[in-house]
Amino acid sequence: MTWLTEHILTLTTFAPLAGALVIAFLPSGRHDLIRYGAFATTLITLALSLVALARFDLSGSAFQFVERADWIPAFGIQYKLGADGIALALVVLTTLLTAVSVLASFGPIRERVKEYMISFLILEVGMVGVFLALDLFLFYIFWELVLIPMYLIIGIWGGANRIYATIKFVIYTLVGSLLMLVAILAVAYAYQAGEGSWTGAFDYERVREFAAAGGFGATLQFFAFGAFFLAFAIKVPMFPFHTWLPDAHVEAPTAGSVILAGVLLKLGAFGFIRYSVPLFPDAAQQWAPAIIVLSLIAIIYGAIVALGQPDLKKLVAYSSVSHMGFVTLGIFIFQPVALQGAVLQMINHGLITGALFLCVGVIYERTHDRQIANMGGLSASTPLYAALLGFFTLASLGLPGLAGFIGEFLVLVGTFAVNPLVAAIAALVMILSAVYLLFMYQRVVFGEPSEFLRRLGGHLTDIAPVEVATLAPLAILTVVFGIVPGLVLIFLPGGGPGIGIEGLP
Repeated sequence: MTWLTEHILTLTTFAPLAGALVIAFLPSGRHDLIRYGAFATTLITLALSLVALARFDLSGSAFQFVERADWIPAFGIQYKLGADGIALALVVLTTLLTAVSVLASFGPIRERVKEYMISFLILEVGMVGVFLALDLFLFYIFWELVLIPMYLIIGIWGGANRIYATIKFVIYTLVGSLLMLVAILAVAYAYQAGEGSWTGAFDYERVREFAAAGGFGATLQFFAFGAFFLAFAIKVPMFPFHTWLPDAHVEAPTAGSVILAGVLLKLGAFGFIRYSVPLFPDAAQQWAPAIIVLSLIAIIYGAIVALGQPDLKKLVAYSSVSHMGFVTLGIFIFQPVALQGAVLQMINHGLITGALFLCVGVIYERTHDRQIANMGGLSASTPLYAALLGFFTLASLGLPGLAGFIGEFLVLVGTFAVNPLVAAIAALVMILSAVYLLFMYQRVVFGEPSEFLRRLGGHLTDIAPVEVATLAPLAILTVVFGIVPGLVLIFLPGGGPGIGIEGLP
Protein backbone atom coordinates (compact mmCIF):
# COMPACT_ATOMS: atom_id res chain seq x y z
CA MET A 1 0.00 0.00 0.00
CA THR A 2 2.97 2.33 0.58
CA TRP A 3 4.04 1.80 -3.04
CA LEU A 4 0.50 2.64 -4.17
CA THR A 5 0.53 5.89 -2.20
CA GLU A 6 3.97 6.86 -3.49
CA HIS A 7 2.93 6.42 -7.12
CA ILE A 8 -0.79 7.17 -6.90
CA LEU A 9 -0.61 10.27 -9.13
CA THR A 10 1.35 8.54 -11.88
CA LEU A 11 -1.04 5.60 -11.79
CA THR A 12 -4.06 7.89 -11.94
CA THR A 13 -2.59 9.90 -14.81
CA PHE A 14 -1.43 7.03 -17.00
CA ALA A 15 -3.95 4.26 -16.22
CA PRO A 16 -6.10 5.49 -19.16
CA LEU A 17 -3.07 5.26 -21.45
CA ALA A 18 -2.51 1.64 -20.38
CA GLY A 19 -6.17 0.92 -21.11
CA ALA A 20 -5.89 2.61 -24.51
CA LEU A 21 -2.89 0.42 -25.41
CA VAL A 22 -4.82 -2.73 -24.48
CA ILE A 23 -7.84 -1.63 -26.51
CA ALA A 24 -5.59 -0.89 -29.49
CA PHE A 25 -4.83 -4.62 -29.77
CA LEU A 26 -8.46 -5.74 -29.55
CA PRO A 27 -10.26 -6.71 -32.77
CA SER A 28 -11.99 -3.67 -34.25
CA GLY A 29 -15.24 -5.57 -34.73
CA ARG A 30 -15.60 -6.48 -31.04
CA HIS A 31 -17.48 -3.30 -30.17
CA ASP A 32 -18.93 -4.54 -26.89
CA LEU A 33 -15.54 -5.74 -25.67
CA ILE A 34 -13.99 -2.39 -26.59
CA ARG A 35 -16.76 -0.43 -24.89
CA TYR A 36 -16.62 -2.40 -21.66
CA GLY A 37 -12.83 -2.36 -21.69
CA ALA A 38 -12.80 1.43 -21.97
CA PHE A 39 -15.45 1.78 -19.28
CA ALA A 40 -13.55 -0.55 -16.96
CA THR A 41 -10.43 1.55 -17.50
CA THR A 42 -12.26 4.74 -16.55
CA LEU A 43 -13.66 3.05 -13.43
CA ILE A 44 -10.15 1.96 -12.39
CA THR A 45 -8.90 5.51 -12.93
CA LEU A 46 -11.82 6.88 -10.90
CA ALA A 47 -11.03 4.42 -8.10
CA LEU A 48 -7.37 5.50 -8.08
CA SER A 49 -8.36 9.17 -7.85
CA LEU A 50 -10.69 8.35 -4.95
CA VAL A 51 -7.84 6.53 -3.18
CA ALA A 52 -5.74 9.69 -3.50
CA LEU A 53 -8.66 11.74 -2.20
CA ALA A 54 -9.10 9.44 0.79
CA ARG A 55 -5.39 9.64 1.66
CA PHE A 56 -5.10 13.39 1.24
CA ASP A 57 -3.94 15.06 4.46
CA LEU A 58 -6.31 17.96 5.09
CA SER A 59 -3.95 19.45 7.67
CA GLY A 60 -1.02 19.60 5.25
CA SER A 61 0.07 22.85 3.64
CA ALA A 62 2.41 21.47 0.98
CA PHE A 63 1.80 19.57 -2.23
CA GLN A 64 1.21 15.90 -1.50
CA PHE A 65 2.03 12.61 -3.24
CA VAL A 66 4.88 14.42 -5.03
CA GLU A 67 6.72 12.32 -7.61
CA ARG A 68 9.76 13.59 -9.46
CA ALA A 69 12.43 12.36 -11.84
CA ASP A 70 14.94 14.19 -14.03
CA TRP A 71 13.76 14.44 -17.61
CA ILE A 72 16.00 16.97 -19.41
CA PRO A 73 18.56 17.82 -16.72
CA ALA A 74 20.48 20.29 -18.86
CA PHE A 75 17.55 22.69 -18.68
CA GLY A 76 16.18 21.65 -15.28
CA ILE A 77 13.10 20.00 -16.80
CA GLN A 78 11.58 17.28 -14.64
CA TYR A 79 8.79 14.78 -14.59
CA LYS A 80 7.12 16.15 -11.47
CA LEU A 81 3.59 15.56 -10.25
CA GLY A 82 1.92 16.73 -7.06
CA ALA A 83 -1.54 17.49 -5.71
CA ASP A 84 -3.13 20.13 -3.56
CA GLY A 85 -6.80 20.30 -2.65
CA ILE A 86 -8.09 22.04 -5.75
CA ALA A 87 -6.09 19.85 -8.12
CA LEU A 88 -7.31 16.67 -6.46
CA ALA A 89 -10.93 17.81 -6.46
CA LEU A 90 -10.72 18.57 -10.18
CA VAL A 91 -8.99 15.25 -10.89
CA VAL A 92 -11.87 13.38 -9.24
CA LEU A 93 -14.36 15.47 -11.26
CA THR A 94 -12.42 14.57 -14.41
CA THR A 95 -12.30 10.84 -13.74
CA LEU A 96 -16.00 10.79 -12.82
CA LEU A 97 -17.14 12.69 -15.90
CA THR A 98 -14.90 10.59 -18.16
CA ALA A 99 -16.47 7.39 -16.84
CA VAL A 100 -19.95 8.87 -17.30
CA SER A 101 -19.09 10.04 -20.82
CA VAL A 102 -17.74 6.67 -21.92
CA LEU A 103 -20.88 4.97 -20.59
CA ALA A 104 -23.07 7.55 -22.35
CA SER A 105 -21.26 6.73 -25.64
CA PHE A 106 -22.29 3.06 -25.66
CA GLY A 107 -25.38 3.66 -27.78
CA PRO A 108 -24.67 6.78 -29.86
CA ILE A 109 -21.18 5.79 -31.09
CA ARG A 110 -21.53 2.92 -33.57
CA GLU A 111 -18.72 3.58 -36.04
CA ARG A 112 -14.95 3.45 -35.40
CA VAL A 113 -15.66 2.57 -31.80
CA LYS A 114 -12.07 1.54 -31.07
CA GLU A 115 -10.62 4.84 -32.27
CA TYR A 116 -13.25 6.78 -30.33
CA MET A 117 -12.56 5.02 -27.03
CA ILE A 118 -8.79 5.34 -27.46
CA SER A 119 -9.20 9.07 -28.13
CA PHE A 120 -11.29 9.48 -24.99
CA LEU A 121 -8.79 7.66 -22.81
CA ILE A 122 -5.85 9.69 -24.15
CA LEU A 123 -7.91 12.83 -23.54
CA GLU A 124 -8.26 11.77 -19.91
CA VAL A 125 -4.47 11.43 -19.60
CA GLY A 126 -4.00 15.02 -20.75
CA MET A 127 -6.72 16.47 -18.51
CA VAL A 128 -5.51 14.74 -15.36
CA GLY A 129 -1.91 15.64 -16.19
CA VAL A 130 -2.72 19.36 -16.47
CA PHE A 131 -4.07 19.38 -12.92
CA LEU A 132 -1.19 17.41 -11.42
CA ALA A 133 1.90 18.71 -13.26
CA LEU A 134 4.38 20.65 -11.10
CA ASP A 135 6.84 21.36 -13.91
CA LEU A 136 5.96 24.15 -16.34
CA PHE A 137 7.25 22.27 -19.38
CA LEU A 138 5.39 19.11 -18.37
CA PHE A 139 2.26 21.19 -17.79
CA TYR A 140 2.54 22.54 -21.33
CA ILE A 141 2.92 19.02 -22.76
CA PHE A 142 -0.26 17.87 -21.03
CA TRP A 143 -2.03 21.11 -22.01
CA GLU A 144 -1.31 20.50 -25.69
CA LEU A 145 -2.06 16.77 -25.43
CA VAL A 146 -5.68 17.60 -24.61
CA LEU A 147 -6.09 19.35 -27.96
CA ILE A 148 -5.40 16.32 -30.18
CA PRO A 149 -8.04 13.81 -29.00
CA MET A 150 -10.70 16.50 -28.62
CA TYR A 151 -9.97 17.57 -32.20
CA LEU A 152 -10.51 13.97 -33.32
CA ILE A 153 -13.64 13.44 -31.21
CA ILE A 154 -15.36 16.50 -32.70
CA GLY A 155 -13.86 16.19 -36.19
CA ILE A 156 -14.70 12.50 -36.74
CA TRP A 157 -17.81 11.82 -34.65
CA GLY A 158 -19.32 15.31 -34.68
CA GLY A 159 -22.17 16.87 -36.63
CA ALA A 160 -22.49 18.17 -40.17
CA ASN A 161 -20.33 21.27 -39.63
CA ARG A 162 -17.71 19.48 -37.54
CA ILE A 163 -14.75 20.45 -39.74
CA TYR A 164 -15.48 24.16 -39.34
CA ALA A 165 -15.93 23.73 -35.58
CA THR A 166 -12.71 21.76 -35.12
CA ILE A 167 -10.59 24.15 -37.18
CA LYS A 168 -11.95 27.10 -35.19
CA PHE A 169 -11.31 25.25 -31.91
CA VAL A 170 -7.74 24.37 -32.88
CA ILE A 171 -6.82 27.82 -34.19
CA TYR A 172 -8.11 29.59 -31.09
CA THR A 173 -6.42 27.15 -28.74
CA LEU A 174 -3.10 27.02 -30.58
CA VAL A 175 -2.71 30.80 -30.71
CA GLY A 176 -3.08 31.06 -26.94
CA SER A 177 -0.95 27.99 -26.26
CA LEU A 178 2.00 29.12 -28.38
CA LEU A 179 2.11 32.50 -26.68
CA MET A 180 1.99 30.74 -23.32
CA LEU A 181 4.97 28.60 -24.38
CA VAL A 182 6.93 31.77 -25.15
CA ALA A 183 6.02 33.11 -21.71
CA ILE A 184 7.09 29.84 -20.03
CA LEU A 185 10.47 30.04 -21.75
CA ALA A 186 10.83 33.70 -20.73
CA VAL A 187 10.04 32.82 -17.11
CA ALA A 188 12.57 29.96 -17.13
CA TYR A 189 15.25 32.19 -18.67
CA ALA A 190 14.60 34.93 -16.09
CA TYR A 191 14.87 32.34 -13.31
CA GLN A 192 18.14 31.03 -14.76
CA ALA A 193 19.52 34.56 -15.03
CA GLY A 194 18.55 35.29 -11.43
CA GLU A 195 19.70 32.03 -9.87
CA GLY A 196 22.67 31.39 -12.14
CA SER A 197 21.54 27.87 -12.97
CA TRP A 198 18.92 26.04 -15.02
CA THR A 199 18.24 23.74 -12.06
CA GLY A 200 14.64 24.34 -11.06
CA ALA A 201 13.96 26.76 -13.91
CA PHE A 202 10.74 24.92 -14.82
CA ASP A 203 9.95 23.63 -11.30
CA TYR A 204 6.63 25.24 -10.32
CA GLU A 205 7.39 25.40 -6.60
CA ARG A 206 10.83 26.94 -7.05
CA VAL A 207 9.64 29.38 -9.69
CA ARG A 208 6.79 30.43 -7.42
CA GLU A 209 9.21 31.07 -4.55
CA PHE A 210 11.37 33.09 -6.95
CA ALA A 211 8.30 35.12 -8.00
CA ALA A 212 7.25 35.72 -4.38
CA ALA A 213 10.73 37.09 -3.66
CA GLY A 214 10.31 39.64 -6.45
CA GLY A 215 12.50 37.83 -8.94
CA PHE A 216 10.45 38.80 -12.00
CA GLY A 217 10.56 42.39 -13.18
CA ALA A 218 7.43 44.45 -13.82
CA THR A 219 7.73 44.28 -17.62
CA LEU A 220 8.19 40.51 -17.69
CA GLN A 221 5.29 40.04 -15.29
CA PHE A 222 2.97 42.21 -17.37
CA PHE A 223 3.63 40.54 -20.71
CA ALA A 224 3.99 37.00 -19.32
CA PHE A 225 0.69 37.39 -17.50
CA GLY A 226 -0.86 38.58 -20.77
CA ALA A 227 0.36 35.50 -22.62
CA PHE A 228 -0.88 33.12 -19.90
CA PHE A 229 -4.13 35.08 -19.70
CA LEU A 230 -4.83 34.66 -23.41
CA ALA A 231 -4.28 30.89 -23.28
CA PHE A 232 -6.46 30.46 -20.20
CA ALA A 233 -9.14 32.98 -21.25
CA ILE A 234 -9.64 31.16 -24.55
CA LYS A 235 -10.09 27.87 -22.71
CA VAL A 236 -12.54 29.21 -20.06
CA PRO A 237 -13.76 30.81 -22.45
CA MET A 238 -14.01 34.48 -21.45
CA PHE A 239 -15.67 37.16 -23.54
CA PRO A 240 -14.65 37.98 -26.28
CA PHE A 241 -12.67 34.74 -26.79
CA HIS A 242 -15.76 32.55 -26.48
CA THR A 243 -16.91 32.28 -30.09
CA TRP A 244 -15.37 28.83 -30.66
CA LEU A 245 -17.40 27.29 -27.83
CA PRO A 246 -20.99 27.22 -29.22
CA ASP A 247 -19.81 25.74 -32.53
CA ALA A 248 -17.72 23.10 -30.77
CA HIS A 249 -20.59 22.16 -28.47
CA VAL A 250 -23.17 21.97 -31.24
CA GLU A 251 -21.02 19.78 -33.46
CA ALA A 252 -19.47 17.57 -30.76
CA PRO A 253 -21.04 14.23 -29.87
CA THR A 254 -22.88 14.27 -26.55
CA ALA A 255 -19.98 12.84 -24.52
CA GLY A 256 -17.61 15.35 -26.13
CA SER A 257 -19.87 18.21 -24.99
CA VAL A 258 -19.97 16.78 -21.47
CA ILE A 259 -16.17 16.74 -21.21
CA LEU A 260 -15.83 20.08 -22.98
CA ALA A 261 -18.13 21.83 -20.50
CA GLY A 262 -17.37 19.71 -17.47
CA VAL A 263 -13.57 19.62 -17.58
CA LEU A 264 -11.91 21.48 -20.48
CA LEU A 265 -13.35 24.85 -19.49
CA LYS A 266 -11.98 24.27 -15.99
CA LEU A 267 -8.44 23.93 -17.34
CA GLY A 268 -8.41 27.66 -18.06
CA ALA A 269 -9.80 28.64 -14.66
CA PHE A 270 -7.35 26.30 -12.96
CA GLY A 271 -4.52 27.90 -14.93
CA PHE A 272 -5.48 31.32 -13.58
CA ILE A 273 -5.44 30.01 -10.01
CA ARG A 274 -2.34 27.86 -10.25
CA TYR A 275 -0.10 29.92 -12.55
CA SER A 276 -1.27 33.42 -13.45
CA VAL A 277 -1.90 34.85 -9.99
CA PRO A 278 0.91 33.21 -7.96
CA LEU A 279 3.66 33.67 -10.57
CA PHE A 280 2.76 37.22 -11.61
CA PRO A 281 1.07 38.83 -8.56
CA ASP A 282 1.81 42.45 -9.46
CA ALA A 283 0.64 42.01 -13.04
CA ALA A 284 -2.47 40.20 -11.78
CA GLN A 285 -3.38 43.32 -9.81
CA GLN A 286 -2.83 45.47 -12.90
CA TRP A 287 -4.94 43.24 -15.14
CA ALA A 288 -7.66 42.52 -12.56
CA PRO A 289 -9.99 45.52 -13.25
CA ALA A 290 -10.16 44.66 -16.96
CA ILE A 291 -10.72 40.96 -16.22
CA ILE A 292 -13.51 41.79 -13.75
CA VAL A 293 -15.23 43.90 -16.42
CA LEU A 294 -14.86 41.07 -18.97
CA SER A 295 -16.28 38.63 -16.39
CA LEU A 296 -19.35 40.83 -15.87
CA ILE A 297 -19.81 41.14 -19.64
CA ALA A 298 -19.59 37.34 -19.96
CA ILE A 299 -22.18 36.86 -17.22
CA ILE A 300 -24.60 39.32 -18.86
CA TYR A 301 -23.87 38.46 -22.49
CA GLY A 302 -24.08 34.68 -21.98
CA ALA A 303 -27.45 34.95 -20.26
CA ILE A 304 -28.96 37.33 -22.86
CA VAL A 305 -27.78 35.28 -25.84
CA ALA A 306 -28.97 32.04 -24.20
CA LEU A 307 -32.43 33.60 -23.82
CA GLY A 308 -32.78 33.92 -27.60
CA GLN A 309 -31.37 30.54 -28.64
CA PRO A 310 -33.67 28.25 -30.67
CA ASP A 311 -31.21 25.31 -30.34
CA LEU A 312 -31.27 23.47 -27.02
CA LYS A 313 -27.57 22.64 -27.12
CA LYS A 314 -26.56 26.19 -27.95
CA LEU A 315 -28.63 27.46 -25.05
CA VAL A 316 -26.70 25.25 -22.62
CA ALA A 317 -23.43 26.29 -24.28
CA TYR A 318 -24.09 30.00 -23.81
CA SER A 319 -25.22 29.36 -20.25
CA SER A 320 -21.70 27.98 -19.66
CA VAL A 321 -20.22 31.31 -20.78
CA SER A 322 -22.41 33.07 -18.22
CA HIS A 323 -21.75 30.67 -15.34
CA MET A 324 -18.00 30.59 -15.95
CA GLY A 325 -18.02 34.38 -15.70
CA PHE A 326 -18.69 33.91 -11.99
CA VAL A 327 -15.59 31.75 -11.75
CA THR A 328 -13.24 34.36 -13.24
CA LEU A 329 -14.93 37.08 -11.18
CA GLY A 330 -14.33 35.08 -8.00
CA ILE A 331 -10.67 34.56 -8.87
CA PHE A 332 -9.76 38.14 -9.76
CA ILE A 333 -11.71 39.96 -7.08
CA PHE A 334 -8.89 38.72 -4.79
CA GLN A 335 -11.06 37.81 -1.81
CA PRO A 336 -10.76 34.41 -0.08
CA VAL A 337 -14.50 33.67 0.15
CA ALA A 338 -15.01 34.62 -3.50
CA LEU A 339 -12.10 32.39 -4.52
CA GLN A 340 -13.52 29.44 -2.62
CA GLY A 341 -16.85 30.12 -4.32
CA ALA A 342 -15.09 30.12 -7.69
CA VAL A 343 -13.52 26.72 -6.98
CA LEU A 344 -16.85 25.33 -5.82
CA GLN A 345 -18.54 26.77 -8.90
CA MET A 346 -16.00 25.00 -11.11
CA ILE A 347 -16.92 21.63 -9.58
CA ASN A 348 -20.65 22.25 -9.53
CA HIS A 349 -20.76 23.65 -13.06
CA GLY A 350 -19.01 20.52 -14.28
CA LEU A 351 -21.64 18.30 -12.69
CA ILE A 352 -24.73 20.29 -13.65
CA THR A 353 -23.82 21.43 -17.16
CA GLY A 354 -22.42 18.00 -17.97
CA ALA A 355 -25.79 16.54 -16.94
CA LEU A 356 -27.69 19.07 -19.06
CA PHE A 357 -25.68 18.08 -22.13
CA LEU A 358 -26.46 14.44 -21.36
CA CYS A 359 -30.15 15.37 -21.23
CA VAL A 360 -29.86 17.10 -24.61
CA GLY A 361 -28.17 13.98 -25.98
CA VAL A 362 -30.97 11.74 -24.71
CA ILE A 363 -33.65 13.56 -26.66
CA TYR A 364 -31.43 14.06 -29.72
CA GLU A 365 -30.88 10.30 -29.99
CA ARG A 366 -34.65 9.85 -30.26
CA THR A 367 -35.61 12.79 -32.45
CA HIS A 368 -32.35 13.77 -34.23
CA ASP A 369 -33.43 17.33 -33.57
CA ARG A 370 -32.51 19.98 -30.99
CA GLN A 371 -34.88 22.80 -31.92
CA ILE A 372 -36.76 23.96 -28.83
CA ALA A 373 -39.83 24.82 -30.94
CA ASN A 374 -40.15 21.15 -31.98
CA MET A 375 -40.01 19.72 -28.45
CA GLY A 376 -43.22 21.04 -26.91
CA GLY A 377 -45.15 18.57 -24.73
CA LEU A 378 -42.35 16.10 -24.03
CA SER A 379 -43.72 15.28 -20.58
CA ALA A 380 -46.65 13.40 -22.10
CA SER A 381 -44.46 10.65 -23.56
CA THR A 382 -41.25 10.98 -21.49
CA PRO A 383 -42.24 11.85 -17.88
CA LEU A 384 -39.05 10.52 -16.26
CA TYR A 385 -36.89 12.41 -18.71
CA ALA A 386 -38.92 15.56 -18.07
CA ALA A 387 -38.38 15.17 -14.32
CA LEU A 388 -34.62 14.75 -14.66
CA LEU A 389 -34.35 17.67 -17.07
CA GLY A 390 -36.36 19.77 -14.62
CA PHE A 391 -34.08 18.80 -11.74
CA PHE A 392 -30.90 19.86 -13.52
CA THR A 393 -32.59 22.99 -14.88
CA LEU A 394 -33.40 24.08 -11.32
CA ALA A 395 -29.85 23.24 -10.25
CA SER A 396 -28.40 25.32 -13.07
CA LEU A 397 -30.51 28.40 -12.29
CA GLY A 398 -29.24 28.31 -8.71
CA LEU A 399 -32.09 26.87 -6.60
CA PRO A 400 -30.98 26.93 -2.93
CA GLY A 401 -30.27 23.43 -1.67
CA LEU A 402 -28.76 22.33 -4.97
CA ALA A 403 -25.11 22.67 -5.99
CA GLY A 404 -25.63 25.46 -8.51
CA PHE A 405 -26.51 27.95 -5.78
CA ILE A 406 -23.75 27.91 -3.23
CA GLY A 407 -20.75 28.55 -5.52
CA GLU A 408 -22.24 31.66 -7.11
CA PHE A 409 -23.51 32.79 -3.70
CA LEU A 410 -20.01 32.66 -2.19
CA VAL A 411 -18.62 34.56 -5.19
CA LEU A 412 -21.23 37.26 -4.64
CA VAL A 413 -20.55 37.42 -0.88
CA GLY A 414 -16.81 37.81 -1.44
CA THR A 415 -17.33 40.31 -4.27
CA PHE A 416 -19.71 42.40 -2.17
CA ALA A 417 -17.03 42.75 0.50
CA VAL A 418 -14.71 44.30 -2.11
CA ASN A 419 -17.05 46.06 -4.55
CA PRO A 420 -20.80 46.12 -3.82
CA LEU A 421 -21.62 47.55 -7.25
CA VAL A 422 -19.97 44.65 -9.10
CA ALA A 423 -21.76 42.19 -6.80
CA ALA A 424 -25.10 43.89 -7.43
CA ILE A 425 -24.68 43.70 -11.20
CA ALA A 426 -23.74 40.00 -11.06
CA ALA A 427 -26.65 39.23 -8.70
CA LEU A 428 -29.20 40.93 -10.96
CA VAL A 429 -28.00 38.89 -13.90
CA MET A 430 -28.80 35.70 -11.97
CA ILE A 431 -32.44 36.58 -12.59
CA LEU A 432 -31.79 36.19 -16.32
CA SER A 433 -30.58 32.63 -15.67
CA ALA A 434 -33.94 31.76 -14.19
CA VAL A 435 -35.70 33.42 -17.12
CA TYR A 436 -33.95 31.61 -19.97
CA LEU A 437 -33.82 28.23 -18.23
CA LEU A 438 -37.45 28.20 -17.06
CA PHE A 439 -38.61 29.58 -20.41
CA MET A 440 -36.73 26.75 -22.14
CA TYR A 441 -38.18 24.13 -19.80
CA GLN A 442 -41.71 25.41 -20.24
CA ARG A 443 -41.44 25.29 -24.04
CA VAL A 444 -39.81 21.84 -24.11
CA VAL A 445 -41.82 19.95 -21.51
CA PHE A 446 -45.29 21.43 -21.03
CA GLY A 447 -48.30 21.91 -23.25
CA GLU A 448 -49.71 19.71 -25.97
CA PRO A 449 -47.24 17.58 -27.95
CA SER A 450 -45.88 19.49 -30.91
CA GLU A 451 -46.64 18.53 -34.49
CA PHE A 452 -43.03 17.34 -34.79
CA LEU A 453 -43.43 14.95 -31.84
CA ARG A 454 -46.81 13.72 -33.03
CA ARG A 455 -45.23 12.70 -36.32
CA LEU A 456 -42.77 10.54 -34.39
CA GLY A 457 -45.67 8.64 -32.87
CA GLY A 458 -44.59 5.61 -30.86
CA HIS A 459 -40.91 6.06 -31.67
CA LEU A 460 -40.41 8.47 -28.75
CA THR A 461 -39.52 6.39 -25.69
CA ASP A 462 -38.71 7.53 -22.19
CA ILE A 463 -35.18 7.63 -20.83
CA ALA A 464 -33.46 4.22 -20.75
CA PRO A 465 -31.84 2.60 -17.68
CA VAL A 466 -28.28 3.12 -18.97
CA GLU A 467 -29.07 6.81 -19.52
CA VAL A 468 -30.42 7.06 -15.98
CA ALA A 469 -27.18 5.45 -14.79
CA THR A 470 -25.16 8.25 -16.40
CA LEU A 471 -27.27 10.95 -14.76
CA ALA A 472 -27.77 9.36 -11.33
CA PRO A 473 -24.28 10.02 -9.88
CA LEU A 474 -24.39 13.61 -11.11
CA ALA A 475 -27.84 14.12 -9.56
CA ILE A 476 -26.70 12.64 -6.23
CA LEU A 477 -23.62 14.86 -6.07
CA THR A 478 -25.68 17.90 -7.07
CA VAL A 479 -27.84 17.37 -4.00
CA VAL A 480 -24.96 16.43 -1.68
CA PHE A 481 -22.76 19.40 -2.62
CA GLY A 482 -25.78 21.71 -2.46
CA ILE A 483 -26.52 20.68 1.13
CA VAL A 484 -22.95 20.05 2.32
CA PRO A 485 -20.63 22.26 0.23
CA GLY A 486 -17.97 21.80 2.89
CA LEU A 487 -17.16 18.42 1.34
CA VAL A 488 -15.38 20.44 -1.37
CA LEU A 489 -14.41 23.52 0.63
CA ILE A 490 -12.62 21.40 3.23
CA PHE A 491 -9.88 20.80 0.66
CA LEU A 492 -9.15 24.54 0.54
CA PRO A 493 -8.07 25.46 4.11
CA GLY A 494 -6.65 28.95 4.04
CA GLY A 495 -6.50 28.82 0.26
CA GLY A 496 -4.04 25.93 0.14
CA PRO A 497 -0.73 25.71 -1.73
CA GLY A 498 -0.97 26.92 -5.29
CA ILE A 499 -4.24 28.77 -4.70
CA GLY A 500 -2.39 32.04 -4.41
CA ILE A 501 -4.26 33.76 -1.54
CA GLU A 502 -1.22 34.05 0.66
CA GLY A 503 0.88 35.20 -2.29
CA LEU A 504 -1.36 38.10 -3.30
CA PRO A 505 -0.02 41.60 -2.80
